[in-house]
Amino acid sequence: MTGSAPHAAAATPAHPTTAAGSITVREAVFDLMRRFGMTSVFANPGSTELPMFRDFPSDFRYILGLQEACVVGMADGYAQATRNASFVNLHSAAGVGNAMGNIFTAFKNRTPMVITAGQQARSILPFDPFLSSAQATELPKPYVKWSIEPARAQDVPLAIARAYYLAMMPPCGPVLVSVPVDDWDQHTERVPTRAVSTRTRPEPELIARISAALEASERPAFVVGAAADRDGAWNEVVALAEAHNARVWVAPMSGRCSFPEDHRLFAGFLPAMRERIVELLEGHDLILAIGAPAFAYHVEGAGPHVPAGAALCQLTEDPDTAAWAPVGISAVGSIRLGLLDLLAVPPKKTRPLPPARKAAARAEPTPLMSVAYVLQTLAEAKKPEHIVVEEAPSARPVMQAHLPFTRSETFYTMDSGGLGYGMPASVGVALGKPGSRVICLIGDGSSMYSIQALWSAAQNKLPITFVILNNRRYAALQDFAPVFGFSPTDVVQGTELPDLDFPSLAKGMGCAAVRVTDPADLRKALDEALASDVPCVVEVRVA
Repeated sequence: MTGSAPHAAAATPAHPTTAAGSITVREAVFDLMRRFGMTSVFANPGSTELPMFRDFPSDFRYILGLQEACVVGMADGYAQATRNASFVNLHSAAGVGNAMGNIFTAFKNRTPMVITAGQQARSILPFDPFLSSAQATELPKPYVKWSIEPARAQDVPLAIARAYYLAMMPPCGPVLVSVPVDDWDQHTERVPTRAVSTRTRPEPELIARISAALEASERPAFVVGAAADRDGAWNEVVALAEAHNARVWVAPMSGRCSFPEDHRLFAGFLPAMRERIVELLEGHDLILAIGAPAFAYHVEGAGPHVPAGAALCQLTEDPDTAAWAPVGISAVGSIRLGLLDLLAVPPKKTRPLPPARKAAARAEPTPLMSVAYVLQTLAEAKKPEHIVVEEAPSARPVMQAHLPFTRSETFYTMDSGGLGYGMPASVGVALGKPGSRVICLIGDGSSMYSIQALWSAAQNKLPITFVILNNRRYAALQDFAPVFGFSPTDVVQGTELPDLDFPSLAKGMGCAAVRVTDPADLRKALDEALASDVPCVVEVRVA
């Protein structure tokens, strides 16, 4: 994606915004949603939400998820694909509780999302009624930017307007509005649409200091994270790296592809380990983190955060990230605008090209296929413009070696580490980018967290290819166990997953499906699934 992010124009009025007399809360909210471009409603129905959907507008669509985690996961993928806040409707405390895992992921993904949750009628709230939410605004915290139950029914449209603007402000994220069931038929006034900024420019003085550090550096390295792609800054990252001949690493646990992985300057992926990060960045005298924390860690570490003699600079959209960075300069603001300011100062010296990244050795077929062979075959079968939504934690290092991404907005995963995102997110991405081929790459364990998303994919006839890597276990946990004192031969309780039949599950939800056990059959199965106009599941048995 090049140019300004299109979500900046989402709040532009589509018609005059002066109040047009008294209308119902329901009418005012749908009018507002229409002007915000939120005409797709991701939901699972409940009794306290029914009045909202009476006389449902014909220009809206209701995207049904069979469980609330699926609902929020679909909305997350859709919002990222469209660069506009998605609209979610959940059922009171029970629905919000079921959705919390993916609300947490949306918060970590910096996904703009307006969540409405049903509430019992105001008149009976003092009596702790059935299906009420006792502390509706507290339940989703701390993983929403803002939550409210308006004091009056008449204030509901204003609350949703404020929620939208907050969701879209950097860093983006989910917000929640609790709406009592009897509010929708009350009367209020139309809410005028406002133009509200969705970008801030980094402080010029700090950009100047980062620019001077870049100019003085002999061996710069960039560490690029998900916010670069979220802010439409792909081309600017490439241009700045080329201007300075900087090696470019992907930040630990990054949820997006932010630099072409076939580029001569691409260096690889940083792990979430302090000592290993320092080791890989050794020899560089300047590290510039772009749209990424400096740095995300997953295990306890010790020692310096950057190599001896190296300076650290950071360009981030998130004030919290800037505040906890342990060392260096942090400029806060739009990634793209900050990069444009850095590009405005051309370098005065030419640096030699850094060492090229070594290509991974080709994987060979074996009777029980390796993950490397499967992903290598998928890389050869798919097109560069195909979009991959991934949730296969144990396979990610292998993916990074054998399944490169070379274009903006072609890779999505969760920044949170929480499971249950991938399958529904692929549905949301496919809905948000009609005509695009979406591939959901997922592990057998991960798929069972939101398997209901297959039904939504089938009902919406979406061209999604679900590739399930079935190693019959929670491999990520077994692989991680030695960090906590397990020996390689120890049995880790609760990690074995025998007897899951994914073709049967898929067909039961309306999807075509095939199981592949022979490497000779893999390419044909992938080609047929990638050519299909409806969702297909390809289960691959791997070592």
